[in-house]
Amino acid sequence: MSDFNFILNPGAWGYGLAALCYLVLALLLLTSWRGRIQGGLLLAVCLLSAVWAATLSYSLSHNLPLSIIHIILELLRDGAVLLFLYKVLTIDIDGSKSDLVGARFKSLGYAITIVWLLLFLLHITSWLMGLSLLELLGYDPRLAGHLVLALAGLVLIEQLFRNTPPQQRWAIKYLCLGLGSLFAYDFYLYSNAVLFQGLNSQLWDARGFIHLLVVPLIAVSAARNPQWSLEIFVSRRVVFHSAAVLGAGVYLLLMALGGYAIRYFGGSWGNLFQVIFLFGSGLMLFSLMFSGQMRAQVRVFLSKHFFNYKYDYRDEWLKFIGALANEEPGPGLGEHVLQAMADIVDSPGGMLWVYDNDMARFELGVGSNATAISMISADDPFVIYLQQKEWLFDLNEFNSTPEVYEGLELPEWLVAVERAWLVIPLFQNKRLTGLMLLLQPRAARQINWEDRDLLKTVATQAASYLALSQASTELANARQFEAFNRLSAYVVHDLKNVIGQLSLVVTNSKKFGQRQEFVDDAFATVENSVNKMQKMLAQLRQGHATQQSFTAVKLQPIIDAVIQQCSEKRPVPVLANADARLSVIAEQDRLAAVIEHVLQNAQEATAVDGNIVLRLTSNAQNAVIEIEDSGTGMDEQFVRERLFRPFDTTKGNAGMGIGAYECREFMRELGGEVRVKSKPGVGTVFQLYIPKVLG
Repeated sequence: MSDFNFILNPGAWGYGLAALCYLVLALLLLTSWRGRIQGGLLLAVCLLSAVWAATLSYSLSHNLPLSIIHIILELLRDGAVLLFLYKVLTIDIDGSKSDLVGARFKSLGYAITIVWLLLFLLHITSWLMGLSLLELLGYDPRLAGHLVLALAGLVLIEQLFRNTPPQQRWAIKYLCLGLGSLFAYDFYLYSNAVLFQGLNSQLWDARGFIHLLVVPLIAVSAARNPQWSLEIFVSRRVVFHSAAVLGAGVYLLLMALGGYAIRYFGGSWGNLFQVIFLFGSGLMLFSLMFSGQMRAQVRVFLSKHFFNYKYDYRDEWLKFIGALANEEPGPGLGEHVLQAMADIVDSPGGMLWVYDNDMARFELGVGSNATAISMISADDPFVIYLQQKEWLFDLNEFNSTPEVYEGLELPEWLVAVERAWLVIPLFQNKRLTGLMLLLQPRAARQINWEDRDLLKTVATQAASYLALSQASTELANARQFEAFNRLSAYVVHDLKNVIGQLSLVVTNSKKFGQRQEFVDDAFATVENSVNKMQKMLAQLRQGHATQQSFTAVKLQPIIDAVIQQCSEKRPVPVLANADARLSVIAEQDRLAAVIEHVLQNAQEATAVDGNIVLRLTSNAQNAVIEIEDSGTGMDEQFVRERLFRPFDTTKGNAGMGIGAYECREFMRELGGEVRVKSKPGVGTVFQLYIPKVLG
């Protein structure tokens, strides 16, 4: 008779199934518990819940009334749950006291403890003395006590969720949802009991099924919190097949209900529609069960939501970054990228193709333990497919379930590679910049969603490193061309000055060619020009300026020579005052050319009847060469934005726009600087600061 009552009593079924689930969870926790208090309390909660639910299931199946044993077990279970929540709330992941432990949490803990003890004493006292508090007082305070405990549980849940950092709430959200639902249901149950001074039997019977639904949520939270020392592991294969069977059962149950409804409301056509509906439903079920894509999606869903991660992502990321960070950008970086990604999945090697912008194709950059074609066209259908889908291609999966890849055909170059396995696209800013092929691993393995996510993440980082390497190579080449072009511009600029001197000699030779003084001066000018051109030719051959042979030179003789060189043009510059003792470390000819350039600019900007004055002074650290003119001057914006900009000139075809720039760069090489003071219509003052030789 009791067996018949158990079958007919839904409450007994609910509590019985809940007891079984709590027991299974408790056994899983027991095998991995390492002595930490949170794990121990959660284990106690599961064991007490299993015993409590089992006793209620037995009582309901045998029509036994609620006894003191059930009440005490419920109190012990509620106390364990509240204590577990309090400890999780007030102990951080390292097991040390956190900032959350304040006076309000301690007071809350004391208040809950007092309520629990008073409720326990009330139950024990009324049971020992055989008192009916409802008949004695007109109401039963024990129901209000259970109501307060349910409210205390909701407060702890709310505080736990509120005080958990947002980035960590994913670990406890299912715990808060599950236990919060239990306390909310208890609150409703005992609110109804306080209002009507008695427990509602239907609400009490449904309570077992409520606990049955919450057990998986507690298990997921336990698996997501390794700081509780609860490393729950259940075979993915077992869970997948169990979920498939459960899902199929639920599906068939719904279809049976749907078929019954069709038959009931279908009239004379009901039987026919019912047969068609059930056959179609069964056909759809088998289609879904044999769908490789559907099975893959279910596996990913279960793995993501019900299992711990297989990788320690912190270690994997640090190891990958460490492998790449130790290699300078260059040809060797591709080998390190390939090896680092192969190590993640235990692959013995592979190949890496990098996109060539000039040729619009993927060129083989590096190969390890494999050979393949040297280039892949960017128009290859396989490449276009990877670029559109942004998928990681698994050849093993393609061979077993080709429908996952929607009719994709393997290219000949991939078929020709022995032991080919994974093709990983490398994306940089949504642009396919490379392809990586990994060989079959040393030990057979299947990749899942977690492997794919990790490989796609490190592939993005690898693409960034490869793009940086390519950009560094192109930048180095560009700098070499820039240095050569800059040197060429300097040489052309100096050559222009030499040509100007020789042109002046040719022009004056018609007038003064018979004079011996002119002939001597002309030969001296030609000799000086030849020396300058030989130095320029040496600079072009060496690929850099010969400014490294700096020596200590006196400034006044250089300035005197420059003034004499520029005296043939009006206005004639004048040296107002000079400290003959000043010396600097520089190349004499280069320094003279810079001073000469500034003087020539001053002469071009000043009227014939104007003034150009040179001064040679010093301060504590520097020698100061000051060149002041009374010319047209420059405004502040021109000095700031255009004066020192290379190849920017106001002289048209007569100038190259690098004289002022060369002057500033040379001063910086000497450790000095150029200062300019100018005002339109008033004139300009150039000040060249050069570190002087002390002593």
